[in-house]
Parts: sequence; C-alpha cells; structure tokens
Amino acid sequence: MAATLLPGGSEAALILAWQQQWGAPISLFLAASIGNTLGGLVTFWMGWQARKLKTLEQLNANASARQQQVLAWLQHHGHWALLLSWAPVVGDLLCLAGGWLKLNPWLSAVALLIGKSLRYLIVLAAASLLFNDLSLL
Repeated sequence: MAATLLPGGSEAALILAWQQQWGAPISLFLAASIGNTLGGLVTFWMGWQARKLKTLEQLNANASARQQQVLAWLQHHGHWALLLSWAPVVGDLLCLAGGWLKLNPWLSAVALLIGKSLRYLIVLAAASLLFNDLSLL
C-alpha cells in the first residue's frame, strides 16, 4: 500500500508493528525508512529510463503551464526537492520527475532517505504521544 496514491499504508503498518512489539522500535524505524527509500529509488530509476523516450523539449511542447512550472521548480531545487518524496500523491511524481531530469542519484538517494526517515520519526513520536507510551521518545 505504501507505493499507492493512498496515504497511510506504511504508517499504519509501522504503528501496528510497534504496538505489537514485532521488533525493537529502531529496527522498525530503519526497516520502514530504508524500504520506502528503496521504493522511491525504483521510481527514480523508472524516470531515468523514461528520459530515453521523451526529451525535455518534447515534454514541454505537450505540457500545461502548471506542469512546466513544476518541472522548473524541481530543476531549480534539484535533489533537495526530493525531501518531499514522502508526501501523498506528489511524492512518487517527484521521484519519477527527479529521475527523468537525471538529478544526481547519490544526492537524490540521501534526500529521499532523509525525507522518508523524518516522516517515520514523526509518525512514531505521534503514536507514542497518542498511546501514552513515551518509551519511544
């Protein structure tokens, strides 16, 4: 579910695994962060490969003004824009576009890992507060 447009799949699984004590919280956090980062890198790679099918000029010729703005924003911010790769709906599109723009793959991987890790850290912290289990904090 984490690779769909529906938010909440991986977060719910992480909270369930944490509540059921399926592993140490740090292990669960690392598994979620690394797993989701690898998924984002697959999408990034797909965008990299898609660049062989359509050039920037071809894409801009058929793109709406809004799509052109988004591409320009991504080009301007580069790999750091992938910090937002955790966001529902737009996250996967950012990964795909980042690959298509051939952003630096190593720096993009770092940005993906940071963004996705921060999301899971916030999820676990919020769950700790919500369920009055401050052992995680």
